[in-house]
Amino acid sequence: MRNIFFYRTTITISALFCVLFVSAQSKTVVKATIDRSQILIGEPIRLTLEADIPEHEPIRFFQPDSIPHFEFLNLEKIDTSNTGSGTVLSQVIHITSWDSGHWVIPSFRLGENIVTDTLPVDVGFSAFNPDQPYHDVKEIIEVNPQEEKKKMNWWYIVAGSALVLLLLVLLLRKKKKPTIQAVSPPIDPFKEAIGKLGKLQKEKPETKQYYSQLVDIFREYIDAKKGIHSLQATSDDLVVKLKNLNLQHQQSEDLAQSLRLADFVKFAKYVPSAEEDQKTFTTIYTSIQQIEQTH
Repeated sequence: MRNIFFYRTTITISALFCVLFVSAQSKTVVKATIDRSQILIGEPIRLTLEADIPEHEPIRFFQPDSIPHFEFLNLEKIDTSNTGSGTVLSQVIHITSWDSGHWVIPSFRLGENIVTDTLPVDVGFSAFNPDQPYHDVKEIIEVNPQEEKKKMNWWYIVAGSALVLLLLVLLLRKKKKPTIQAVSPPIDPFKEAIGKLGKLQKEKPETKQYYSQLVDIFREYIDAKKGIHSLQATSDDLVVKLKNLNLQHQQSEDLAQSLRLADFVKFAKYVPSAEEDQKTFTTIYTSIQQIEQTH
């Protein structure tokens, strides 16, 4: 009887553990770390941002802009790795501070209730050593008036000779007619985008580069044409911004799906079919044409 109770208890605890484990893995987990929490003014800090995203969650990452009391030195490229159950994105940011004091790097937000911990950092000056000897004050240097006068006369001769030489060069120099530089005509964003799409379809690079260039062409077009700065925005943020362009409902839905498909190809190593390649290209092409007609 005791053995049966023991087995039932063990099975129940194991099942509960599995449920908790699966529940924990079903949400995006983010983390921010630094390699040091105390620095001297101007010393660099390695700030590492990580996001562990399950398969069913959309691919997105932090967009660090500025940190109070800190200065960005360098942003390394985002590193992507596939864990089998999702995607892990990480980025190293080199920062420093020129303000002494106790500061806190604030949380980075990736979504609702998805934030990193705050990170305290102490910034100070190098310690003063009272045992270090002071430098002696230099003695007064005697000046010989005759030698100073000779030095001044020598400088007058050099300056006068340089002035005469400059006048001769100006007199002998022929006047040149100013060259008029031709003003290049402004670039039409629509023609440029259509030209790039044609070139991309003709060259057809490998899949990841193909989707990356396809989305970049669209982002550059709406940036230049509509002033929608989207080069650093996630696909979901971009879809929200595009709602103001009054695209047809079906066209808007197809465009959102194409942008998300490109994310899966770039970050989750998804291999699309030839039909998906052509549909994504056609959606980007027709979206640019519709946006061009709205102005």
